[in-house]
Amino acid sequence: MDQENSGGEKQWRPVTAIQRRVLGVLIEKAKTTPDAYPMTLNALTTGCNQKSNRDPQMSLDTDDIEEALEQLREMGAVAEVHGDGRVVKFRHYMKDWLQCEGNELAIMAELLLRGSQTIGELRGRAARMGKIPDMTTLQPILLGLREKGLVVALTPEGRGQIVTHGLFPEREMADQRRQFGGGSEITTPLSQRPVVQAHPVGQSGATTVPSAKPPIEATDGPSESPLVRELRKEIEDLKGEMGRMKKDIEDLWSNLG
Repeated sequence: MDQENSGGEKQWRPVTAIQRRVLGVLIEKAKTTPDAYPMTLNALTTGCNQKSNRDPQMSLDTDDIEEALEQLREMGAVAEVHGDGRVVKFRHYMKDWLQCEGNELAIMAELLLRGSQTIGELRGRAARMGKIPDMTTLQPILLGLREKGLVVALTPEGRGQIVTHGLFPEREMADQRRQFGGGSEITTPLSQRPVVQAHPVGQSGATTVPSAKPPIEATDGPSESPLVRELRKEIEDLKGEMGRMKKDIEDLWSNLG
């Protein structure tokens, strides 16, 4: 199958909930259990219905998965693999289809498997599939994915920012925006927005004349230093990771029960 796109246009398109789950599982298993990849239909079905690292929980049968695979094959997103055995296996073409790899794919897998989440939660969860030790590493990855349209910010940049993937159909994306962002689209990170520039205060005859750019939001006290802001982000990340660990433990007990 020809995965080339000489025109530079995107190959990916919005996909259904089951298709998203299938793609997320294929990326995840390729990274975490490469010995069991490519995957059989039964293994893929089990992975899609897995209780841990999945939101929402699904109860799909092999017919559901087979139908989704056929649709994804027509899109050029997955392919059948015929090895020495008689069992047909499946692999993904996400490197070409999404035009991303490495840590970018780890981020996309987590968003496809769990949906909208804070960037702190996302970093902690995606770290099992890629080297993303801190927010400083995560931010440029997210920026690159946003430029490709693969990641969408649902809330403004900053503490507890929520992001999601861009593979939702239009109606589902609108629902995500209403649920998390009040229906508005976040287009430009706050750190990249222009700030006020004024004449220095205290000079003879000088007047303070703001530019046409948006004014800086007033605060009750002195601005925080970069170190304090970074510490706040780290605390928020730790809270998100603790919440993730708690949910994973609950899922584990549920599986054991």
